[in-house]
Amino acid sequence: MPSQHPEEVGYGHVVESYVTRTYGGLPRYLVLNGGRFLGPRWWHTTRFTRHLIADAAAINDEELEALLGYEWRSRLTAGWLIGVDRREQFRARIGDLLLASEVCYSGGAYCFALARFGTHVDAEILTAYLDRYLPCTDLHYDQPAALGALLRLDALLGTRHADRFTDPDGLWDEWVTGVGRLGYPSYTPAEQRRWTDLQCEFANGWTRP
Repeated sequence: MPSQHPEEVGYGHVVESYVTRTYGGLPRYLVLNGGRFLGPRWWHTTRFTRHLIADAAAINDEELEALLGYEWRSRLTAGWLIGVDRREQFRARIGDLLLASEVCYSGGAYCFALARFGTHVDAEILTAYLDRYLPCTDLHYDQPAALGALLRLDALLGTRHADRFTDPDGLWDEWVTGVGRLGYPSYTPAEQRRWTDLQCEFANGWTRP
């Protein structure tokens, strides 16, 4: 999927309007990626959150598509806006982007959006991602975010999609061991589920349930 600057499709304003707006000297995409707004001590949380909720409701589908067609900062921001406002019409689009894994960082936002949608179809997308990328024990992509989102959906839907990944000595353990050799920290399924819960409960607290 080739990258295209929003200016080329008549939406040159979207990066400045939605992606690089600053809070405490930090652009929105960086705040979203780091998650500092999820903690109680960041002074800019209330302002940041109100603007995020307002923009998620105000941005139109064409503007979101322009962001999804650009680079990782724009895609990450679009994923969050889609998830916050539960724009389920973008399910297939972000599912394709997640599976393609063309750019860094944005995949976590897609996983958040799928967790927010909360359906069996979303669980199937996350399962397909893990089937493709957990066997790649030399690739550290968005496997942790995908597992966390799938575990949350299993709990909500009463399913057990994640079980075959998290069985002892299964694909998850093999992947953690593999990327550990590359210097990445270990991840437990419980930690990843907790992080997804934190993101979704934050969004639930500020938007309609």
